[in-house]
Amino acid sequence: MKLKKAMSIFTTLAIATSLLAGCGSGSTASAGASPAANNSEAASTSAVLGESVPAGRQEVVIWDYFETDAQKKMMDTLLSGFNSSQDKYTATHSYVPFADYEKQLTLGIASGELPDVVILDGCDMASFIAMGLFGDISDANIDWSEYIEGPMNSTMMDGKHYGLPFATNCTALFYNKDILDAAGVSYPDENTTWEEFHEKAKKLTDYGVTGFGNAAIGTDEGTFQCLQWLYTAGGSYTDITDGQAAYELMQDMIKDGSWSKECVNWAQSDVCYNWMAGNLAMMQNGPWQVPGIAENAADLNYGVTVLPKKDASSGQATSILGGENMGAVKKDNMDGAKAFLEYYNQTDVMVTAMKQYGSFPPKTEAAKDTYWTEDPIMSEFITQLDTSIPRGPSAIWPSYSNAIQTGFQEVLTLSKTPEQAAKDTQAAVDAVK
Repeated sequence: MKLKKAMSIFTTLAIATSLLAGCGSGSTASAGASPAANNSEAASTSAVLGESVPAGRQEVVIWDYFETDAQKKMMDTLLSGFNSSQDKYTATHSYVPFADYEKQLTLGIASGELPDVVILDGCDMASFIAMGLFGDISDANIDWSEYIEGPMNSTMMDGKHYGLPFATNCTALFYNKDILDAAGVSYPDENTTWEEFHEKAKKLTDYGVTGFGNAAIGTDEGTFQCLQWLYTAGGSYTDITDGQAAYELMQDMIKDGSWSKECVNWAQSDVCYNWMAGNLAMMQNGPWQVPGIAENAADLNYGVTVLPKKDASSGQATSILGGENMGAVKKDNMDGAKAFLEYYNQTDVMVTAMKQYGSFPPKTEAAKDTYWTEDPIMSEFITQLDTSIPRGPSAIWPSYSNAIQTGFQEVLTLSKTPEQAAKDTQAAVDAVK
């Protein structure tokens, strides 16, 4: 008998409604509008915190794209802490949708309507430094040597510091233990190969729940989740043809239904909603989902392990480094931006923020907190971080990402064979200048 949904339709809708409440239009800039011109959003956020901008204080405006309730609570805590720690500045923030973020920053550069601090995907910072968005803050009161090398390097260019790493993370494999138990499927672990992973996903799908899903939406968010498979196959962001085996695995699983065909429309939050609702048995996702799972599906019996490796002779699978940086926008007066970054630089502030956010601190000392090292879920992400690599790095990463994600979309929608997609994507990558 096929497995019924792990939750009732009513429960599923309740969870979705609760989670999506964090993404309401009330905090979203209207389409095509520059968020800089929408500072009423920042003011309303500040008012929720009980903070106004008193006379004599300088406002420090921050842009972010955080959508989950946990991420929003983290920002509220962070801003409130900064505002009460001194009497010179009041920080506010404004939400900009992830899909519009690069466009709005580019428009802001042209118009001059920009915040003081931008929280952005780490792989995008090099291109915006090159565009002149960020200013040199090398004189800030920060010990740069205390940070993990990879994330720190992503905030620099030509030996100068333009910001601070905010969070670091990667994706790994989540699995619903109750569903796997009911289907008679053993849990995936560090030894699981692609072939075994496919077998598990197929058996789960045959039992009544789609075996696996990830976020393959046609944006850099999709590149972040899909690129790992290309690297594990032996390719790279500039070498597509040697990673063709990843395309073959994806298309085989799409064809037999064990990899959700809806992945091309899903952002990472969509994947998590469906996994919590019992529509997926396994998902690829990141530690930032853990706080929301605890709040919205507290009884869910699940585990996390590293992503499957290509074959028995392979080492641990690659994952892609994610996370955000905080960039200080280039202005005549950058003192407020530096003050906010110096506040976040404090180890206790960073640890508190990352516990709420569901990610890992980029500062070496902060990352040693037992919250991460002794937790059975978080410790698996620490293991996965050992073989995680950045996207790029490249000042023209968006062009590479667009070419790469187009190839994944073509494979996952069955519009091209793996061979043709690999050939065409390689040509597109080679054409990036």
